[in-house]
Amino acid sequence: MARYLGAIKTVTLIAFLGFTFLPLVQMTLISFVATLPTASVEVGSFTLHNYAGIWSDPALRSAFVNSIAYVLINICITVPVAIPAAYAFSRMSFTGDTHLFLAFIAFRITPPVVLTLPIFQLFSALGIVNSVFGIALAHCLFNLPVSIWVLQGFISAVPKEMDETAFLDGYSRPRFIWRILLPQIAPGIAVTAFFCFMFSWVEVVFARILTTTNGKPISMALNALFGFQTDIGLVMAVTVASMLPGAVLLFAMRNHLSRGFRIGG
Repeated sequence: MARYLGAIKTVTLIAFLGFTFLPLVQMTLISFVATLPTASVEVGSFTLHNYAGIWSDPALRSAFVNSIAYVLINICITVPVAIPAAYAFSRMSFTGDTHLFLAFIAFRITPPVVLTLPIFQLFSALGIVNSVFGIALAHCLFNLPVSIWVLQGFISAVPKEMDETAFLDGYSRPRFIWRILLPQIAPGIAVTAFFCFMFSWVEVVFARILTTTNGKPISMALNALFGFQTDIGLVMAVTVASMLPGAVLLFAMRNHLSRGFRIGG
């Protein structure tokens, strides 16, 4: 009986993996196939022309650069702001702290499209519409509440006695956070950066509203590829290439992410 159960589990796992990876495999294979006739490549032949087209197309090249800039600016702003805020919610008690914390979370679950008009008006007054920094700043507004929530949980897992011991040893609060607390919550910082990446890389609402000519991300560049005569091979190549930064991030931070999700759980 145990042998049959083991066989059923194995078959189920193989079926699940096949169901999960089959679209990715098909997408990757199509990205190496010419789907539109050109002067040098026949339709249906194996080619690297689709990937070369990403680099040769200024719009696609700019879209990749813009998306990476969104992520980097977002992480560089959100994480340094979220750490002291999360520390305050975790270690300090003040009037309305619980209500303020819940207000941050409630703001995050608000649909982004609801806030596009006031954000557009505010950014127009500041002169940062149609700019990479403006879209990255809009992403920070939605990533900051989640970042504070995640980091607050990790900081609360660090014993308060560590703070008291450091203060008795002459550490100031900023020095304690920098020298002692940050290494302790490194998995939480990795998880926070991962969530910031996920939101900024695939977000399209603010990119559609706040950009007209400049700052378009890869998600909008992909949408622009669809038309009367769509080059499916190029679309698949752009999709595969857009997944590579996330794969690199996951590989580089895999240890911290694994620890972080276990601690968070």
